[in-house]
Amino acid sequence: MKESLIDLRVWRQFLAVAEELHFGRAALRLHMTQPPVTQAIAQLEKSLGAVLFDRTRRRVALTPAGEALLPEVRELLARAQALPVRARAAAAGEVGRVRLAFVSTIGFERLPVWVREFRQRSPDVALELVEATGDVQLEAFSRGEIDAGLMLHSPGSAPPGLERLAVSQEPLVLALPATHPLARARKVRLADALAEPVVIFPRRIVPSLHDAIFGLYHAAGRTPRIAQEAIQMQTIVNLVWGGLGVAWVPESVMQFRRAGIVYRGAAEFEPEGRRRAAVALPSCETSLVWAAGAANPALARFIEFIGRGAAG
Repeated sequence: MKESLIDLRVWRQFLAVAEELHFGRAALRLHMTQPPVTQAIAQLEKSLGAVLFDRTRRRVALTPAGEALLPEVRELLARAQALPVRARAAAAGEVGRVRLAFVSTIGFERLPVWVREFRQRSPDVALELVEATGDVQLEAFSRGEIDAGLMLHSPGSAPPGLERLAVSQEPLVLALPATHPLARARKVRLADALAEPVVIFPRRIVPSLHDAIFGLYHAAGRTPRIAQEAIQMQTIVNLVWGGLGVAWVPESVMQFRRAGIVYRGAAEFEPEGRRRAAVALPSCETSLVWAAGAANPALARFIEFIGRGAAG
């Protein structure tokens, strides 16, 4: 493309003449003398290979080609004028994109609130969401397909190599079919719960939490009887409802509100041992993670927003 066609000055001169329909008045508007304006329009017409103005001694009028260009030139100049503002907004993280992966447990309650509030505060930041387990998120990070992720793990055991911000911590609870004898008991003996077949996620999904659950069994001198593995927490709960076994799930899964499922937390287990110590169930943590040194102002803005919410 010829340089004259990307020089905004010549398009400003075209717009002035098109709106004034007079070369002299257009020159005054541009704080120029008339000859340079006349020469610029003539050179523009030569570059385009089209006549833009009909000129006589008494009048100047736009040709059909000039009429066709006029709205496009107005839009071009308006966009050009907005570029510095847009650039400053992007540098401040007010404009941009954040590709966020998340585990299902954070999506039950907290994530929808965060998304709504962040979009209200930063309407020009596109927040692209994709549900993904921790192992899938790590692969997506390695391919540069996501900017941040909300991952589930045991407290303090977030995947290495990523920056992190802990956003929630919650205990595990036992999910039971409502028809199960343990669901009807006022207090549950941990030994009875550990004797039941269990529905659990594969270790590759959340290794640290998988190991913590197995540690609960091993501390009691038991080996888990795995009835079925499933990836999503909703699927695990549905399989429990179907009678395949019990499941240890984050407390937030109770928001799933699956009919026919009963949850039992630590307070509903029978204290054990000579000193009748309370049952200690594993807990889990959700962290916002992102690549170290990520140069994305919109991401930095999102991290700051989540940090304020987590602190509150």
